[in-house]
Amino acid sequence: MAKYENRLSGNFDELLSWLHNDITEGSISASLEDGSDINIDQIRVSVRVYERYSMIGGNRVSLNITVAGKGDDLYVSAITSGGSQAVFFKINTLGEESFLESVISSVENYISGNRNG
Repeated sequence: MAKYENRLSGNFDELLSWLHNDITEGSISASLEDGSDINIDQIRVSVRVYERYSMIGGNRVSLNITVAGKGDDLYVSAITSGGSQAVFFKINTLGEESFLESVISSVENYISGNRNG
């Protein structure tokens, strides 16, 4: 399992769309498996679960992204899982790390203003 967290400023819907596009366009096998959205007062939370095939590990890897926000104060958490081929301990987590790196790059590009819209 690999994890990335960041607090940033931006537009909630724009960030969610930005992440989705980068994840699904960044890998031919990446797909959105399911999602959940809730608004509580002025706080929004969206959870997205993606999956893709890892050629490095020869298996599937999942990615859970949570975006929470109030106004332009946003928080993103991304956690990968799967990709290991061992029974009792994790080996070959390169697929997880690679999937997570695509999210880190996406968030960093969003923060730096490399936005399309």
